[in-house]
Amino acid sequence: MVVRLISGIVLLAILFFVIISGGPVLGIFTMLISLLAYRELTGACGVRAKEKKVCLMEIVGFAGIIVYDALMFLMPEAFQTYGLLCIILTIMGMMLVYVLSFPAYDAKQVMASVFAFVYAPLLLSYIYQTRTLAGGQYTVWLIFCASWACDTCAYAVGMLIGKHKLAPVLSPKKSIEGAVGGVVGAALVGWIYAFCLQKAGVIAASDVRLWAYPLISGAGGILSQIGDLAASGIKRNYDIKDYAKLIPGHGGIMDRFDSVIAVAPLIYYLSLLLLK
Repeated sequence: MVVRLISGIVLLAILFFVIISGGPVLGIFTMLISLLAYRELTGACGVRAKEKKVCLMEIVGFAGIIVYDALMFLMPEAFQTYGLLCIILTIMGMMLVYVLSFPAYDAKQVMASVFAFVYAPLLLSYIYQTRTLAGGQYTVWLIFCASWACDTCAYAVGMLIGKHKLAPVLSPKKSIEGAVGGVVGAALVGWIYAFCLQKAGVIAASDVRLWAYPLISGAGGILSQIGDLAASGIKRNYDIKDYAKLIPGHGGIMDRFDSVIAVAPLIYYLSLLLLK
């Protein structure tokens, strides 16, 4: 428990620094966790043989992540035009590896590699993209308010009054009461955050963000739990406890950022819609 607490504090300190810094610092951080998350997923899903440190299919994915994220934070105008092309070319590259090395990989491994590329790296990129929005230096924190506050509140409410199982086969300890408590808790933290910004003079009392922040955070709380359960489902399918042992007491990037991955795109688009 002590190790988990200390590593959690260190992770929060790093996260605080890179979010505040923004720009290339956050861009490089996003790239690194995307590369790690992709490798954890491909390893869990058996894209590479257990005795291999890396395979050609993964190398294509790594290259795609690096180019995609580099375009995002170094050439934002080009990213708007060529970001989708980068995704398509990466997937086509994986298909080319599959064809030219057949039967080194089976179809399930190719699909797992494509899924890992889209699921973690592309969705994680929305942390950086949210930070670049107008007011993004404040809005980006809603990603973590929604995901981590929801997780904490869901656990607390579930322990206190949880009786009805949410997903009894996938996650027997999670309850419907806890899930509702998590969403309400995320919305409440979003409101507290907006209130603090008002007191700091960042937003006015009549600003639409006073109600938009808790709404966005509460909506993020819903997806947060879906992301958490989805990542747990993958682990159960492949009979693993943690995706990695990178973060002491927490596991890997996928274990710590599973809910963030699902929440980040939603916060980005809701911010565009509600915080113009």
